[in-house]
Amino acid sequence: MLEPQANRVMTLAEWEEYWKKDDIEFHEDHVNKMLENNIDKVLNGRKGVRFFFPLCGKAVDMKWLADRGHSVVGVEICEKAVRQFFEENNMTYSEEAAGGVPGAKVFKNAEKSISLYQCDLYNFSSAVEGQFGAIWDRGSLVAINPKDREKYAALMGSLMAKDCRYLVDTLQYNPEKYEGPPFFVPDEQLHTLFGKSCNIELLQSTDIMSDMWRDFGMDYLNERVFLITPKSS
Repeated sequence: MLEPQANRVMTLAEWEEYWKKDDIEFHEDHVNKMLENNIDKVLNGRKGVRFFFPLCGKAVDMKWLADRGHSVVGVEICEKAVRQFFEENNMTYSEEAAGGVPGAKVFKNAEKSISLYQCDLYNFSSAVEGQFGAIWDRGSLVAINPKDREKYAALMGSLMAKDCRYLVDTLQYNPEKYEGPPFFVPDEQLHTLFGKSCNIELLQSTDIMSDMWRDFGMDYLNERVFLITPKSS
């Protein structure tokens, strides 16, 4: 089932063009329901958790978590998206060169402890911000080029602290009907990517088929959210 999308490639410039044209149907102007429904599983009783948001865009989930006392670090290629996040949430921010990431910038709101790095995700590492107690991956694993998934999984694994709880949102549909993005990620590949070092638990599966996706040619669409946690050594 992976074959139809195996060689599909989206360049960073193409993603930036989506933002430039405000062609961002993937952005949600409300807190994601999968995150709301499963936040207790992610927190697991912890306070002040450090969250990592890969390919964060201007997700309102970041402010929602910061308002609840957590800190947020995000990575996004498009500077427009980063600036819009702070401006649309009426938050002041500083801007400076990002140490450890050549050519990158970091935008910060100290009051809410939110730091957003404008750079290529694969140039980010644990050397920049350490490891995290949680990762919220909505619209990231399903957005990266399918051929890069092993590299992506290795990066996510390197960013996970021993107590990290990684919530990842995937989509299941017939990839022969739609070329992506968002891309099809089968459960089996999630286990191939993370199963050796992590436990993987399906938390929720929801039919999200709509007229918009039918217009794209799909005949079914399921959203699935998993909790990935490091195996105890």
